[in-house]
Amino acid sequence: MLNKNLIVSLNGQEGSGKSTIATMLAEKFDIPRFYMGQLFRDMAKEKGMTLTEFRKICDQDPSLDKKVDDYVTSLPNKHEKFIIESRTAWHFIPQSIKIYLRVDSKTAAKRIFDGLAEKNNRGNEDTALDTIENIEKSILKRRVEDSERYFSFYGIRQDEEKNYDLIVDTTNLTIQEVLEKVIIFINAKSS
Repeated sequence: MLNKNLIVSLNGQEGSGKSTIATMLAEKFDIPRFYMGQLFRDMAKEKGMTLTEFRKICDQDPSLDKKVDDYVTSLPNKHEKFIIESRTAWHFIPQSIKIYLRVDSKTAAKRIFDGLAEKNNRGNEDTALDTIENIEKSILKRRVEDSERYFSFYGIRQDEEKNYDLIVDTTNLTIQEVLEKVIIFINAKSS
């Protein structure tokens, strides 16, 4: 039986399975899921930009991040239970169960390449994401950029594992194995 208040903040490296896990958790616990990555994609699309172009603007203009941060911090006042997929929700919602998924960059690149080919649902992504090698380069570059960005804005390292209650390396796990580990942890932490 879950506590009245169940807030799970989920972060992780690109290609670690965090969106899939967030969706599955929301379905399993029958609670809302909030996806901040989609919010950024929508903001980029509104401006007619690729996500990469929009991220460059965000690097120079913290007010765009602040808009998302204000939304994140408002969620616990509106919902008792939810899953949030965000780089900074662990920081802005400290009472959440904080989960971080990591993955080897080569495995991540292959997963993203396969996902892009299968779904073709990221029309405003960088067009250079056309090979596994290019995706891996982009992943490694973004990991550094994200780390520096959030440190410069907030003095935090969103990728430091000490900030999380549970770390799962998804490199050699199936999505079901990851889900099982996460559910067991959430149930233990929230009972």
